[in-house]
Amino acid sequence: MGSLNATDPATLPYWQVNIPPNDRERDCPLFLQNLKPKERAIIGTPDSEYHILTWDDVRQVIAINALDAFQRIPSDLRRYLAYNHYLKEKYGSVMNFVLRERLAWPEPIVPDGKPFEKENDVKILWNDWPYGIDAKIVHLVVWTKFDLEDDPKTDDLTDEARALIEDFVGRTFRHVVGDDNVIWFKNWRSLKSINSVEHFHVMLYDPDPEFVNKITNGDVPLSQKV
Repeated sequence: MGSLNATDPATLPYWQVNIPPNDRERDCPLFLQNLKPKERAIIGTPDSEYHILTWDDVRQVIAINALDAFQRIPSDLRRYLAYNHYLKEKYGSVMNFVLRERLAWPEPIVPDGKPFEKENDVKILWNDWPYGIDAKIVHLVVWTKFDLEDDPKTDDLTDEARALIEDFVGRTFRHVVGDDNVIWFKNWRSLKSINSVEHFHVMLYDPDPEFVNKITNGDVPLSQKV
């Protein structure tokens, strides 16, 4: 194990990278133990070496469906994992927190209408812990009380579900920000961090803050509050 005062990240245990010498812990914090190899590698990467994705990068990632390329800046991933650990201890699961505090939807979740038919079956919020992307890109999450069907053979949306989302995105975002400044995606089921509440992602490039504030009902991402 490297010295707590080491300056070369390559000599540090992964949990000490991006941490000032005086704040480093000799033992690995509980929330950073038993990480997947990919998460461990990201946590052990200096923030300065992280490649911030541009709008063109984001569009390319989504175009080729390489969604696992979306990652958080190492220090942001650390905060994300720490906060999720806290939520699991307080609420039992991240899903419980999202339902109670972010969505305020009672269980069981039952839609009032067909997909995208009723306004109260949909809630648009900021992504609480955004990926490492250009600061001009606004990352939102569209939560729905209804399911958006996946094709079990491809782990991707059915054509019908994709058409429903595309229509909603067109009506809600495209007419305001323009076709070139909006893109959406839905994580493969294997990549979802919250599986029990249906949702998909929308990214906007340099939108009017007043528009974002209106469609999110004044929401503020957790990453800016905790």
